[in-house]
Amino acid sequence: MTLFRSITAAGLGLIALGAGAPAQSGATLNIQLETGPDANIVTARYSCDGGAPFDMQYVNANENNLALIPVAGSERVFVQVVSASGVRYVSGAHEWWSKGEAATLTDTMTEAPAQECTELPPE
Repeated sequence: MTLFRSITAAGLGLIALGAGAPAQSGATLNIQLETGPDANIVTARYSCDGGAPFDMQYVNANENNLALIPVAGSERVFVQVVSASGVRYVSGAHEWWSKGEAATLTDTMTEAPAQECTELPPE
């Protein structure tokens, strides 16, 4: 099995492969992950600090564990990293740390406190 996920490259600020030129508006990046029988994509709904709910996705494909989370209006790709407790993902200066139904979203480049997030039941 192969999992596919399309992500708007312009929204991620990616650089086009090969040429080294900035991604064109409306360009799409396809990430193809080889998977095993346990691979899956899980959609979850969260609200942070009482704000508007948003959907995010966990992509689990063998050793590749990603989270696709909207941050400041753009969908970002977070990569799972080592954590002593819970599950921690990073994307640039942003950190998503979840344990059970609770999570935090932190911009590590600011002094702002982490946003406290709660998983909501499916609609």
